[in-house]
Amino acid sequence: MNSVLTALRVFEEVAAAQPVGLSELSNRLDVPKSTVQRCLKTLADAGWLRPAINDAGRWVITGKAFSLGSALSAGDDLRDVALPELSRLQAETGETVHLAVPDGNELVLVERLDSAHQLRAFLPLGTRLPLHAASNGKAYLASLSDAEIEEFLAAELTPVTGRTVTDPAALGAELAEIRRRGYAVTDQELHDGIAAVAVALRGRGGAVRGCFSVSGPASRLTPDLYREYGERALASRAAIERFLS
Repeated sequence: MNSVLTALRVFEEVAAAQPVGLSELSNRLDVPKSTVQRCLKTLADAGWLRPAINDAGRWVITGKAFSLGSALSAGDDLRDVALPELSRLQAETGETVHLAVPDGNELVLVERLDSAHQLRAFLPLGTRLPLHAASNGKAYLASLSDAEIEEFLAAELTPVTGRTVTDPAALGAELAEIRRRGYAVTDQELHDGIAAVAVALRGRGGAVRGCFSVSGPASRLTPDLYREYGERALASRAAIERFLS
């Protein structure tokens, strides 16, 4: 049982820090290199890890984990219901549209509709998004109860870029504004040079099922477009929510 738990810890650490090497993993986990090496080989044999391309001695996860997650969500109607409207939104804005679902204190990216522009926003499927730094995350946070927001703001907020809002009072005020207007906006808070507008999707029971964003270079997705894209996203949300269970 301990060996299984250690292997899982190794996998989670690779997923969080990839590409990552043996020595770094051993230090991060405080586990002997020989043990980590056995876990890496076992996980690679099972198809969960692989050596990084053009980065000898370092490891990354394979698409198997995301495939499993996609299979789990395949029984859920969110992606099937949302994709037609999200495709329409992507065509209207010309920017990348990301769809993410809640997973604890993060969101997981489950779908991406790419912009045709050479310069565009890009996040790999399976990326975990911090709630306080991503537009999708802020849209989700604003949908929570006052008590849940207060609990989240009581924890330490780590900056992701130089523009990430980490002051609890400032973020709380921003969440109140998101509730008022219905959509969230971030300007280079998750990635330098990228801006985004996002909304949350609710099922018929009122719980948030996911969030989606319109993301693009801050040089193109400028503040004068936030309201227009926010209203387009809200219209897409209304169309999607009519069919969500």
